[in-house]
Amino acid sequence: MSSLPEPGTEPGSGRPDVLVHRFRSFDLPFHASLNDHFTILDPWTDSPPDEPAHAFLARRAGRARALVCVGPTTLPADTLRLLPSLRVVIGTSAGVDHIDLRECRRRGIAVTNAGAAFAEDVADYAVALLLDVLRRISAADRYLKEGLWLKSGNYPLGSKLGGKRVGIVGLGNIGSQVAKRLQPFGCDIAYNSRSKKPSFPFPYHATVHDLAANSDVLVLCCALTEETHHVINREVMTVLGDRGVIINVGRGSLIDENELVQFLVRGELGGAGLDVFEDEPNVPKELFGLDSVVLSPHRAVITPESFEAMRELTVSNLKAFFVNEPLSCLVRLE
Repeated sequence: MSSLPEPGTEPGSGRPDVLVHRFRSFDLPFHASLNDHFTILDPWTDSPPDEPAHAFLARRAGRARALVCVGPTTLPADTLRLLPSLRVVIGTSAGVDHIDLRECRRRGIAVTNAGAAFAEDVADYAVALLLDVLRRISAADRYLKEGLWLKSGNYPLGSKLGGKRVGIVGLGNIGSQVAKRLQPFGCDIAYNSRSKKPSFPFPYHATVHDLAANSDVLVLCCALTEETHHVINREVMTVLGDRGVIINVGRGSLIDENELVQFLVRGELGGAGLDVFEDEPNVPKELFGLDSVVLSPHRAVITPESFEAMRELTVSNLKAFFVNEPLSCLVRLE
């Protein structure tokens, strides 16, 4: 008598099923790497053109125990309910606000992210944005190229980074790398996080408001959750003050964007470096003409090196899951 295949394993292949969940417009650049170890199920390539994705999931992916969620592809509860055998969601982005974590917690589905793979490159970008805002590098570049150096003289002075009090919101993979990079500049680091982190020597503030009141700069690195939505609000911006700077490499909705625009336009905030926005790719046009603002189209994580690290993390987590070994970058679901 032949033995039955393991649940979630393609009969005859010996390789476990892995469902790829993505928007049609999103590609999985390391599809071939996964094919070396797993049977990949992809509704956009493996189903008839006229078959809806949810029908493919119900017909073909019911036995899949692992899912790779590509980028910010939304993974709601109704999709998860089509996957009764699912036990792990492997995220390929740093944030997980697009995944229904409440449903995952209810079902006992583990969730991982790719924060560790992206941490160094995002931290580099955050520091670059901060330097640009303080020293007005992009604004000075425009000034020169528009011929204003000849016509109007020297560009106004910027501000130094050394000695600035920098408050980091979210001292996780990315936030800790930001701190590591800013210390050699002579910055005074403090932080707010879900809880105090005894392994770090920096002062801890229990609220973002208190952190802002004791900072010249806020760098936002935390995840977007119900608790952190609009955590940078009118009150926080007010205490940060007209010389304060906000750098956001987290998610756009960490900030009340309408309030931020008004504070910047009125000069009630010193500046901002923004890689993320509330309604991407729509960016408030009021910010375009402000020399105190540096804008970036959600590119902080995008380097060949970070994509390779993300590939390695994704494959290693899938391998670990199927042999019941610990997963890296587990997301807390409490």
